[in-house]
Amino acid sequence: MMFALAFPQIDPIAIEIGPIAIRWYALAYIAGLILGWRVCLRMTKLSPSKALTTQVFDDFVFWATLGVLLGGRLGYVLFYNPVFFFENPGKIFMVWQGGMSFHGGMLGVVMAIILFAWKRGLPLFALSDLIAFVAPIGLFFGRIANFINGELYGRPTDVAWGVVFPGGGPLPRHPSQLYEAGMEGLILFILLLLLVRSGSLAKPGVISGIFLAGYGLGRLIAEFFREPDAHIGFLAGGLTMGQILSLPMLVCGLGLAVWSLRQQSASAPTSAHER
Repeated sequence: MMFALAFPQIDPIAIEIGPIAIRWYALAYIAGLILGWRVCLRMTKLSPSKALTTQVFDDFVFWATLGVLLGGRLGYVLFYNPVFFFENPGKIFMVWQGGMSFHGGMLGVVMAIILFAWKRGLPLFALSDLIAFVAPIGLFFGRIANFINGELYGRPTDVAWGVVFPGGGPLPRHPSQLYEAGMEGLILFILLLLLVRSGSLAKPGVISGIFLAGYGLGRLIAEFFREPDAHIGFLAGGLTMGQILSLPMLVCGLGLAVWSLRQQSASAPTSAHER
């Protein structure tokens, strides 16, 4: 008999007042946005662009919220269950029934950053670097909420820390939500923090690129432990949908980081007279 940890029975509803119920998942989104916003306000002092004031990030919170919610929902609809939602279009807006995609949310925020920077005349990569720096905060809270909800659990395992999830059958499974919270949240944030402290904000685009590549790599690894969506299963080459969507992030992120470093090198003075 395999050893397994009991799933902690945490009510997915954090606060309930009459007919109003606030779930931990919603609080995770709120906490990620608020903490990310507050950190961005402090980071404006380190940004090489004086145009990125605290007022800029006060205004961008609304844009980021729309990008996360609209992009996350549309990403889930298009990437994970397009046939179902094509047949049931009214359910597209029923977000309380679950179904958000990080990759869709990321694309939504990317679009928000591009449009916001264009409208305000702001340096694109200086803005995206600060947003990318705080993104792992929201990812951490989101994955913890996934664990509390007992969703997006891992594949069956015999490791000592395997968990029997309420909806996952009798076998213990990898707590893959916690793996992702660690890799995509905590470890990625520490890596970006070290880069910021080493002066990488002075090289616009590097932080954004490393975030994309770091998340892509972390998600690729985590998907080897995570149970694929039942209605999708494994795809070409035994890959999951999450891995297929993460591969372009890894490649584009590395490409952006390398391009940014080369741009910085090309603009650097080459002689004592040029200094």
